[in-house]
Amino acid sequence: MTQSTNADLAAELEALAREAGEIAMGWFRAGERTSAQVSHKAGGSPVTEADLAVDRFLREKIARLNPSAAWLSEETADTPERLEKSELAIVDPIDGTTAYVRGDARWAVSLALVVEGRPVAGVVHAPALGRTFTAQKGAGAFLNGVAIRVSARATLEGARVVAPTMLAGALERSRYGFALAPRAPSLALRLVDVARGENDITIANPNSRDWDIAAADMILSEAGGALLEIGDGPLRYNRQSLRRETLVAAPAALIQESLDVARAALKGRL
Repeated sequence: MTQSTNADLAAELEALAREAGEIAMGWFRAGERTSAQVSHKAGGSPVTEADLAVDRFLREKIARLNPSAAWLSEETADTPERLEKSELAIVDPIDGTTAYVRGDARWAVSLALVVEGRPVAGVVHAPALGRTFTAQKGAGAFLNGVAIRVSARATLEGARVVAPTMLAGALERSRYGFALAPRAPSLALRLVDVARGENDITIANPNSRDWDIAAADMILSEAGGALLEIGDGPLRYNRQSLRRETLVAAPAALIQESLDVARAALKGRL
């Protein structure tokens, strides 16, 4: 953020994400339905009073920290004014709200700062799991303060893959001998699991939005990974359209081959 030194940026975002996580944890009930009031958006997806409380908190705090940054959040109506700004805060107050509602710990607060179309800092904070992923451009990626890297796997053979249900069968039957890993409800968590080397590849269904991926994109990049759309090049943010095509995350050394595999699986040619 422009009023902060580069060294302070990730730490400031992490502090905000942790405070936001504490707010959300006030309604979270592990293994039980949330105590928060739940309603549904036009498309049927749930939103809770916790989502809205976290959204309000982060919007107020970021506006004070960096008044020049525009705002984009899943729980705030989008406006075209953000397209005129070079800096943009991208927030998902609770990524994985469905999991949050049912008491599944696999949800996260996702917070990124984008400058000129690319993230420069990101935090994915999963308070119920006790995991906080952070990254800042040029400074590396960390989990709970410890540096992380993507898998050092040299080939796709035997790779551990997270994929949509419709692709799972084809991937399992392929010549690569993929091991299918469990699919976390939060897309941000699925992506940072590649950043920490827990999984090798994640393929995500189309229709994700920028708030689902921006912070994790930063973390992946700093951990030696890459996140790409199946039919496009490097991701750019603060575009008019927020919708994404099928996404693939993998170590940078394997990203092109991983994209080829995903394309083949989608066409039924794997």
